[in-house]
Amino acid sequence: MPDSAGGLGQGGGRVGPELPQSLSGGVVRSVLVHPDPMLRELCQPSGYLPGPDLRRLAADLLATMYAAGGRGLAAPQIGVMRRAFVMDAGWKQGRPAPLVMLDPEILFYSDQVELAEERCLSIPDRPVTVPRPAEIVLAWYDTEGRHQNRRLAGAEARIAQHEADHLDGRLILDFLP
Repeated sequence: MPDSAGGLGQGGGRVGPELPQSLSGGVVRSVLVHPDPMLRELCQPSGYLPGPDLRRLAADLLATMYAAGGRGLAAPQIGVMRRAFVMDAGWKQGRPAPLVMLDPEILFYSDQVELAEERCLSIPDRPVTVPRPAEIVLAWYDTEGRHQNRRLAGAEARIAQHEADHLDGRLILDFLP
């Protein structure tokens, strides 16, 4: 049976979208599972890592995210305590748009809040309904050191906020009553 999650499927075949050369060839890493204490730690800036290390981290995050069937993955989920995450809101619908976000910062939160069920690769089989602003403006650096800034809405906004929470040691379990 084919592995539709992405990354490497059984037999070693690549699954998931084609990636640019600089982000391909990542290694699928183990995802930490709650209650691993590393998931509660604050992450350090990623900008202090050399460029090749940042690109390797990004490639590993993408490979791991696709292999696990996720739409986002933060560095602390693979045991790297740096402020970095990847996301691809559309790959499961055949519209891949992988993003690598280094040292991200949310600059704006909309007043409109939406409730939706979220899942987390580090908390398997435990969906949680989470309130989040419907729109955000996010600033980050890409793997080439260029500053990016984008307004995100819908699934992209939700995924980015979920992954940014990981960088500060927050989990969807924190939203339970």
